[in-house]
Order: sequence, then structure tokens, then C-alpha cells
Amino acid sequence: MVRLFGPLVGLFFAVALLWSFGVGAIQAIREPEPATAAHEFYKHPKEVEFSFSGPFGKFDRAQLQRGFQVYKEVCSNCHSLKQVAFRNLTDLGYSEPEVKAIAKQWGTKAKTFDAKTGDAGERDNTPADHIPAVYYAGTGNPPDLSLITKARHEGPEYVYSLLTGYAEQPAELLKKFPDAKTPEGLHYNPYFANLNIAMPAPLTDGQVTYADGTKATVDQEAKDVAAFLTWTAEPKLEKRKQTGFAVLGFLLAATVLAYLSKKNVWASAH
Repeated sequence: MVRLFGPLVGLFFAVALLWSFGVGAIQAIREPEPATAAHEFYKHPKEVEFSFSGPFGKFDRAQLQRGFQVYKEVCSNCHSLKQVAFRNLTDLGYSEPEVKAIAKQWGTKAKTFDAKTGDAGERDNTPADHIPAVYYAGTGNPPDLSLITKARHEGPEYVYSLLTGYAEQPAELLKKFPDAKTPEGLHYNPYFANLNIAMPAPLTDGQVTYADGTKATVDQEAKDVAAFLTWTAEPKLEKRKQTGFAVLGFLLAATVLAYLSKKNVWASAH
């Protein structure tokens, strides 16, 4: 009995699935989704070449330090970086004394709590501490940036494009979608999902003064902080690539040995 009804049940579900798919396809053709401003005017991230792009790419330590400076002086006012510890900054080329100074001078102190008395307090950060979380007093909830380049498609390019993509709303958009005018308090950016973002343009020319003398344009600052945020999300990126090449080499050698073994074992059969 089970053998009889088993195929019939499977056939029933297959027919039901095909019927549902067909009805949905016909409905989509007859009643297509109405056009929206976000769908028509959203732009995909710009093509940007970073030093770490491609299988042989590596981080540029000087660029990472500049990106950290941009984060520290601009982005850290609103965005946390709570997955990164101060001691991790040695990977960017900072010495241990420099890391200690950065931690101690950080604008937000480490929180303390005495379990015996119930008193809360603050102390200077140490290299072992994670970068303190930011408690934003304004409207909205700025995301933590530790993993932002992994949380967004084409992460580094997305961050760069967003930071350099602020513009006036196109007249064509307002003409076609008069109800899509950017609301008061928001800012038009075609690289943001719904075109309107609460964060005003954070970067301006000369906003930071780079220690290595690099000219601090909006374009340069955006590239540097995008590279830095790629490192915070993938600090082992270079080692991962090296491991990948080692694995490919092992697999290639194993394939050659397996082929030679097969030839040797079956030599008498031929």
C-alpha cells in the first residue's frame, strides 16, 4: 500500500508546485510590480581598485593607518567598532607604545563596575580592551562598522560609493516620482538602498591631516576608510589567500600522485 501511494503523493506535490509557479508567473506578467524611484534610480557600487583586490592583493599598511585616522576623527563620533581591540592595531604597523597611547587617549573610557559596592565608574583604556561602543544621542541607530564590508554586497566598493555619492535629487526623479522627494532631515544618496539616508555627508576635503603628507580629499578619505573597514572585517585576509594557494598546490600535487599511482597499479592490465 505504501509503495502504491508514495509515488502518487510525490506526484501530487510536484503538480501543486508547478501549478503555484505557473499561477505566480502569469500574475507577475499580467500585473507587474509598479515602478519605484528606489528601483529605477538606485546605483550599484562604483568600480574601485584596492591594493587587496584580487587573489594576490595585499593590504597597504599606510592606507590602513590613514583609514583608521579617518574612522577615529570622523566616524567614531557615531559608529562603534566594538569587535576590534586596541591591541589589534599593531597589525596596521603601530608599535606597542603607540597602541598604548591611542587606547589611553581615546575619547570614550572603559566602563568599570564594583560588584561589592554596586558603583559604576570609568578608567583609561588599555591595549587589551575593545574599542568602546558609541552611544549615539541623535535620531536613528548608526550601525557598528566592525563587519560592515562583509554585511554589504561589494563591501569596500559600497562604503566608498556611499561616502562619495551624496548629491542633489535629480530633476528627472522628481518629475517621474513627485511623491519621492527626499524628506526633511534625510539626504539623497543613490548608493543607499532607498535613496534617502539619515547620515549627512560625513567627509569633506581636508577634514583630516594625514601624518604621511597624503592630500586629504573626499575621494582619498573614502578609499582609506573603506580599506580600513575591510581589514576590521577580514583581518586574516592575506593569510587566508596564502593558505588558499598552499591548498591548491597540495591538491595539484595529490592529483599528479594519484594519476601516477593509477598508471602504476593498472600498468599490467594494459
